[in-house]
Amino acid sequence: MKFLVLQHGPWEGPGQFLLASARKLKIELEIAPVWLGKIPDPQDFEALLILGGGANVDEEERFPFLREEKALIRQAVAADLPCLGICLGHQLLAEALGAKVGPNFRSSIGFIQGHLTQAGRRHPAFAGLKQHLPLYKWHGYAVLEPLPRHLDVLLTSDHCQVEALSVRGRPHLLGLQADNHAADPRDVALWLEQDREWLAGIRDQQVNPEEILAQARTHRAAVGRDFHRLLANYLRLIR
Repeated sequence: MKFLVLQHGPWEGPGQFLLASARKLKIELEIAPVWLGKIPDPQDFEALLILGGGANVDEEERFPFLREEKALIRQAVAADLPCLGICLGHQLLAEALGAKVGPNFRSSIGFIQGHLTQAGRRHPAFAGLKQHLPLYKWHGYAVLEPLPRHLDVLLTSDHCQVEALSVRGRPHLLGLQADNHAADPRDVALWLEQDREWLAGIRDQQVNPEEILAQARTHRAAVGRDFHRLLANYLRLIR
């Protein structure tokens, strides 16, 4: 199967866990650097995968590519193409589905614990996963409650109310706030280096790079295993 992957920055591509799982599951990832334009037609692919990035959903003046990307996501949703959004991608998908996105009540950086809701435990993408999951977080914006009635919160945490969402009756439209695809220590070290200026400006949380790297090593096996199962579940769902 071929997934079109929307990437928002030079170093914010598919993480090691996503690359490894795609190889095992025989998913071909075609990367589209949206900041350079010329995005392929999503209808030529089995699914649309939208990654995270440094832009916020309301920064179209600063990041003009967001206008075209938002239109493309709305078209994909209207065509009922399977869409999997991660971090910024989760927020862009949620906005296309009618939800509001804005500053979260706190920044969320590093590893925390998420909790599946009743709707999450029923969602096929989370089949076989534990109710409490380690999450790798890297954001200041979030999808805001209350959600439109056709959307379900699948996963929540003390850091963010909407850690995952889906459309009732359309489980192939799935958003994940956490960046677990890039929770491998190699990715975490890269993100800490490349985003050091943004991290230095965070005032509501003490960011300790050494502690975050240590957490990445501690949670590596569990997060990698959970992400692979989730992606395998999603692949079965859209097939």
